[in-house]
Amino acid sequence: MTVAEDQNVLISADSHVMEPFDLWQKELPAEFREGAPKFSPPREGGGGEGGNKPGGFDPHERLKEMAQDGVSAEVLYPTRAMRMFGLEDQTLQEACFKVYNDWIINYCNIAGDRLLGIPAISVYSIPNAIKELERCRDAGLRGAMIWQAPRPDLPLYHEHYNPFWEACQRMKMPVNLHILTGFSYHQTTGGGGGHGSLGVEAYRNSVNNKMIDGAQGLFDVVMYGVLDRYPELKFVIVENEIGWIPFLVQQWDYYNHRFGKVNPLPMEHDPSFYVERQIYATFFNDSVGAHLLSRWGQDNRMWSSDYPHGNSTWPNSRKVIERDLGYLPEDMKAKIVRENVAKLYDIKVPTLLSV
Repeated sequence: MTVAEDQNVLISADSHVMEPFDLWQKELPAEFREGAPKFSPPREGGGGEGGNKPGGFDPHERLKEMAQDGVSAEVLYPTRAMRMFGLEDQTLQEACFKVYNDWIINYCNIAGDRLLGIPAISVYSIPNAIKELERCRDAGLRGAMIWQAPRPDLPLYHEHYNPFWEACQRMKMPVNLHILTGFSYHQTTGGGGGHGSLGVEAYRNSVNNKMIDGAQGLFDVVMYGVLDRYPELKFVIVENEIGWIPFLVQQWDYYNHRFGKVNPLPMEHDPSFYVERQIYATFFNDSVGAHLLSRWGQDNRMWSSDYPHGNSTWPNSRKVIERDLGYLPEDMKAKIVRENVAKLYDIKVPTLLSV
C-alpha cells in the first residue's frame, strides 16, 4: 500500500450489523424460544434501523457498500441483540448471546481483516462470561460488549466483575459499553432517543439520558479504581459522542485536588491519567467534540460511521470527516480515523477498499 493510499484509509470504530429478525426463533434451543424477544420482519422496501441496506445482514454486500462510502474496515456491533442486555433471565440471555455470537462469527469470516465483530457477553455469571469470551476470541472476534447501564445491583465498580476485568486484561480484549444496552430509559421508550416515543421527552432521551448513561459508566470504572487495579484493561465508550468527556474529567481532577486529602479516591493518580491511558470513545456526529481534538483526546478517540443505522454518515462519511476534522494536521487526523482503532484492537491498517 502506498503512502497516498494509506492516507485515504478509514476504519469505522462503531458500525452495526442487522441480524435477521427471526434469528433467535430459528436458532435458539426450543426451551428458550418462547421467552426470547421477538422482532417483526422489515417493512416492505426495507425500513427500520438499517433494514433497507442489504449489507446489514449480507457481508458480501456490505463490502460493496463500505467501498461506496470510502471505508476500508469496520468494528461491528449488533442492532437487535442490544435489546437483550435488559433481560433478567441469565440463562436466556446467555443463550441469546451465543446465537448472536455464532452468527457474527460467520458474518465476519467473509473478510476477517475488514469486518471486526464484537461479541455480546452476558455478565450475570462471570465464569460463563469468561468462557464465552475465550470462545469468541478464538473464533476471531474482538473485545467484549457488555451492558452500559447495568442492573442496579451490579454497578460496574462491583467486585462481582473483578475476574472478568482480569480476563479481559489478560486476553487483551477491550470492554465495549454501547448506548441502549442494559437497564435504562430505552427499556420504557421502545428504543433509543425518539424511537418509540413522542413529545419533548424524546429529546431528553436522545441527548441528556444517552449522555448520562455514558457518564455514569465512565465514572464507575475510573473513580472507583477499576482502571488503577487493572492497568492494561481498556474500555470503549461507544456512540455517546465525546464533547462532554473533557469537561467531566476536568471537574473530576479539580475536585480530587480540592478534596482528595480528606476524601481520597481509591487510586494513585488523577482521574485524567486513567482516562488518557485506558479509555477510548467513538463519535460520528459531534462537531463540538471533533473541534476539541486538537487539544485533547487525539490518542484514544475514534471516528465512526454508525452504518447502517438511520443517522449514519453513509454514504457521505468523507465529507463529514472533512467538515469536522479537516482542520487537523494529517498525522493527528490519521490517528482518529484509523490508527487509534487499529492499535486498540491490535490489527493492521488494511489496504484501501475500492468499489
